Amino acid sequence: MVYPRVCPLCNELLWEDDRICGKCRDSIEYISEPYCLKCGKSIEYAEKEYCLDCMKSDHLFTAGRAVFQYRDDIKKSIYRFKYKNKREYASFYGEEMAKCCGAWIKAVAPQVFIPVPLYPKKQAQRGYNQAELIARALSDHIPIPVADDLVYRVKSTVPQKELSDDSRKKNMKKAFKMAENIVKLNVVMVIDDIYTTGSTMDAISEVLLSAGVKEIYCLSLSIGSGF
Repeated sequence: MVYPRVCPLCNELLWEDDRICGKCRDSIEYISEPYCLKCGKSIEYAEKEYCLDCMKSDHLFTAGRAVFQYRDDIKKSIYRFKYKNKREYASFYGEEMAKCCGAWIKAVAPQVFIPVPLYPKKQAQRGYNQAELIARALSDHIPIPVADDLVYRVKSTVPQKELSDDSRKKNMKKAFKMAENIVKLNVVMVIDDIYTTGSTMDAISEVLLSAGVKEIYCLSLSIGSGF
């Protein structure tokens, strides 16, 4: 009563017995088939199997999925989540991930969820890592441990949205390192808020593969279209 919940999409007061308001529930765009078999982007025709990006890129991860189309409503929601301290949105994000991708997660059976790490200075300024909050909210529904200490970011990178495809790859080059003396893992799932070209996922996958991980799956909250 004193602190009523707000809709994580429109940020209006939420009096309904749901995570989001009815209007946003009707308008939100989920990823549905057909989608790229590599990264999970929506594609127009199922017979294509892969999006344009994945047809010309050799991604290092095994496969990826996402929950929402990266449209205005979810774009604004993620912005408030990351930059306006709306940490409470994470519970909705985790629940939606579990609903939409739970069967797939259980089928690939990752040993841990690995949230994409932030550069320490940036995390100190923000006060939290949004990918870690999402991963922990997902773990509340699918009991797989969150490993936030396996991969760490050693390079302060420019926001990917400001760069071209080639610049994104250069930006992420050698941005991550593995922690020393890690437990041997064979299958992991990397969690992030937004998937664009896959440069971040590839950079993390490179260090995971070098540590002996066999299969790397990627799960993002939102993703663009693959055409």
